Amino acid sequence: MAAQFGRRVVKGAATTAVAAVAVAALSASQAPGVTDTAQGRQNTGSQPSSDPDADNSATGNSPYYTDLPPLNSPTPTPTTGTGTPTGTGEAEAGIPATVLDAYKKAEAALGESKPGCNLPWQLLAAIGKVESGQARGGRVDANGTTTTPILGPVLNGNGFARITDTDGGAYDGDTTHDRAVGPMQFIPSTWEWSGRDGNGDGKKDPNNIYDAALAAGGYLCRFGWDLSDKADLRRAILSYNNSTHYLNTVLSWLEYYRKGTHEVPDGTGTLPSGRSDDNNGSSSSPTPTPTPPGTTPPSSQTPGGGGSTSPSPKPPTTTPPPSTPPTTPAPPTPTDTVDHLEDAGTAKLTATAGDAFAEKIATRTETEAGKAVAKVRVRFTIVGDTDSVFTGGESVATVVTNSSGVATAPALKAGEKTGDFTVRVTVVGRAVSGLDYKATVTARQADALARTSDTAPTCVAGGEFADQVEVRATYKGAAADGVAATATLIKAADDATANDKGPYFKDADGKTVRTLAGLKTDANGLLKLPKLYADDTAGTFLLRINTTGGATLTVELKVTAAPSSSPSPSAS
Repeated sequence: MAAQFGRRVVKGAATTAVAAVAVAALSASQAPGVTDTAQGRQNTGSQPSSDPDADNSATGNSPYYTDLPPLNSPTPTPTTGTGTPTGTGEAEAGIPATVLDAYKKAEAALGESKPGCNLPWQLLAAIGKVESGQARGGRVDANGTTTTPILGPVLNGNGFARITDTDGGAYDGDTTHDRAVGPMQFIPSTWEWSGRDGNGDGKKDPNNIYDAALAAGGYLCRFGWDLSDKADLRRAILSYNNSTHYLNTVLSWLEYYRKGTHEVPDGTGTLPSGRSDDNNGSSSSPTPTPTPPGTTPPSSQTPGGGGSTSPSPKPPTTTPPPSTPPTTPAPPTPTDTVDHLEDAGTAKLTATAGDAFAEKIATRTETEAGKAVAKVRVRFTIVGDTDSVFTGGESVATVVTNSSGVATAPALKAGEKTGDFTVRVTVVGRAVSGLDYKATVTARQADALARTSDTAPTCVAGGEFADQVEVRATYKGAAADGVAATATLIKAADDATANDKGPYFKDADGKTVRTLAGLKTDANGLLKLPKLYADDTAGTFLLRINTTGGATLTVELKVTAAPSSSPSPSAS
C-alpha cells in the first residue's frame, strides 16, 4: 500500500464502532454482493506470508486503506468543464479533477477495446480510494504523474507476502524485494505485463494516474470477465487484492461513488487514515529508536523534552553490555531453490491464423537434484514479430507452479501474422536460464471449393457476363473464412499460364487483367469475383481459382460468336 500520509487521524473505539455499523449497513442495503467483513484477512505477526495468491494479485496483497464512506449518500454537483473544478456536498465524494479524468478516460478506452467487460469508472475510483486515497488527494502534476512516489511496504515476508525483487529496482527502487508502486499500487512483476500508456506520451509509468488507471481497467477486464455480473465483479476485485475485507471496502466505495461525485481541485482531496496493516508490527510501522544503556528512556522524561528530576544511575562498569542475540537467517523461499526449468510434455505448437492453439505450454521448475518445486512464479512472454496473444489479449502471463512444480500457460490465440514466434519462460525473481518454445502460425486455408450456382457462365463475344462467379471455400467441411485466393483465366487445363485472349477482368483503371491476386473469402467462406468481360474471340475458356491450403476449382466460360449483321433490304 502507499506510504504513510502526512496527516494521520488516530482512531478510537468510537470510530471503530462506526466503521462496523457502516459495513453492516452497506452489506445489507447498498453494496451488491458484500460479504461479512469479519471474514476479511488480517495481517498479524511478522512471519513470512504463506498466501500463494499474493503472487497473482495486482498489488501482491499489499496493505490498503480501510476507511469506509459515509452512510448518507453524496449529492452530485455538475461541473461545467471549464476553470478550476470545485464541488460541494460530502467531502468524501470529491475526487481530484485529474484523477477523475483519468478514471473516465480509462472507462472510455476499455469500452472500445473490451466492450463486454462493462467497466464502470466508479470501480477504478473505488480501488484508487482504497489503494492510495486517490493519489494522495490528487497530488499529481499536469500530466497526471504523482509529485512524489507512492510506495507500499517492502514485501519481505514480515507481516506481508514475501516477493523477491523482479525489476532490479527499476519501478520501486528496491533491488532486494518488491514493493507496490503508484496510485493503483501495482507490484513490478504485474506492471511488467499489464502496464499501459494512458496519456499517449509513449511511456508506461505506474506513477502516472492515466497509465495506472488504464492498466487497472485492463487488469480487471482480463479473462473475459463481465463486471456487470456480480460474480465476475467479485472475482476481479479479489484478483486485485485477495482479501474479503478488501472486497467489501471496495464495493462500499463503488456503491457510494455510483450515487454521485464531484470534482475538487488537485491536491485537495480527502486523505484516508485507517490502514489494514495498522498495529500489526509490520515493517511499514515506525520503528522506535533504541535507548542506549545507562540513559533514561524517553517515556520517563518530563513533558517538553526536559530530563527527569532524579538522576539516572549508571550501570556498574563490571556489567558487560547486553549481547545481541544471533540472527537466524530467513529460510529459503521455493524460488530460491529453483536451479533450472524443464519442459513438462508440451507438444508441437501450431495453429491456423485466427484460431486458438490446441496445445498449452507446460513448464516444470526443478532443484539442482531434479526435484519439483511448487509455489514458484513463472513468467511466459511472447517474443518475436507476431500478433498472437494469450487468452485475455496479453503478451505476458505469470503463473504459479502447482504441487507438481508445473506451471501451465494460458491458451495461446494465433493472430493474423503467419510464421514462427517464441514463448520465453523465466522464473520470476530468480536468475536461471530461460526456456524457449517455438510456435508456428499457418495461413488460413481451404481444402475444397464449390460454386454457389449451377448456371453455366456464358457471354456473347464483345459483351459482358451476366452473372458474377461466386464460390464457397471450406476446410474439413466448415466454412473457411479469411482464406487467400487467386483467380486466373488460364490457357488450358494442363497449362496454368494466363491466357492472352478470351474473357478478362478489369482493374481499377479499366484495363484488361486476366489474373487477380490478393483475394480473400468472407466470414462465411464466400468469394464473389468481379465482373467478367469477353473480347471478340468465341469459344470455351477456363477460369481457375486456387486458395491457400490447396483447394482448386476450374470453371468453364463459354463465349458465343456475335450475330453477323446483314444489310437492310432496299425498298422495291
